Amino acid sequence: MSRQDCGGDHHHRDDCGFGAGFALIVVLFILLVIVGASWLF
Repeated sequence: MSRQDCGGDHHHRDDCGFGAGFALIVVLFILLVIVGASWLF
């Protein structure tokens, strides 16, 4: 079992959830930048 497993104890699960949420925010931010750039230019 690796430490980054989502099925570990609650500490590891919290880290996994934070990582997934952060990745989602990054993807949404990139999409926002692309849409904003195409709208401005």
